[in-house]
Amino acid sequence: MDEARSGSGVGQERGAHAGENVFLVGLMGAGKTSIGRLLAKRLGKAFFDSDQEIERATGVRIPVIFEIEGEAGFRAREARMLSELVRGGNIVLATGGGAVLSPQNRKLLAENGIVIYLRAAVADLWNRTRHDRNRPLLRSGEPLATLERLYAERDPLYREVAHIIVDTGDQSPGSLVHRLERRLGEFEAGAARPSDSPAPAG
Repeated sequence: MDEARSGSGVGQERGAHAGENVFLVGLMGAGKTSIGRLLAKRLGKAFFDSDQEIERATGVRIPVIFEIEGEAGFRAREARMLSELVRGGNIVLATGGGAVLSPQNRKLLAENGIVIYLRAAVADLWNRTRHDRNRPLLRSGEPLATLERLYAERDPLYREVAHIIVDTGDQSPGSLVHRLERRLGEFEAGAARPSDSPAPAG
């Protein structure tokens, strides 16, 4: 079941473009980029993917940045890019899976847009990412165990920052985008009500 809230758990003051922007958070494989691009088209907003913007700015792929600068170096670049992107207006932004690790990033997101957590079961995330070679954090001897650990660590942070939580489930992108539009309408109209739905099982 989806969840909607009157506000996220972080941030107080709302930025000038907070009502215009939509930020998507969630683990790798949640569909932030594909869904975000469709949602932006439906809403008449510009679409940005923070990882793609980092690659555009540096001229190299994310795994290369991890190899050269380590995760800490990448996270610093990510924070700078998010700081630039979230202050724009009328955008849909797909964030990297680890963007919520930084309290400052969570604050920026919560104060400058409506944050939607695209939540999915670990099994679904695994099926979507297991053959993707552009996921540096899954380049380990036990990638499924790594994904389970990331979910356990990050799910509370996604829930903290999100104004709306939507379980992606097994549905078409078009159906999910339609649900997102409806949830956004409810949130903006102040009709959203909290729900106590549990996180999906792995």
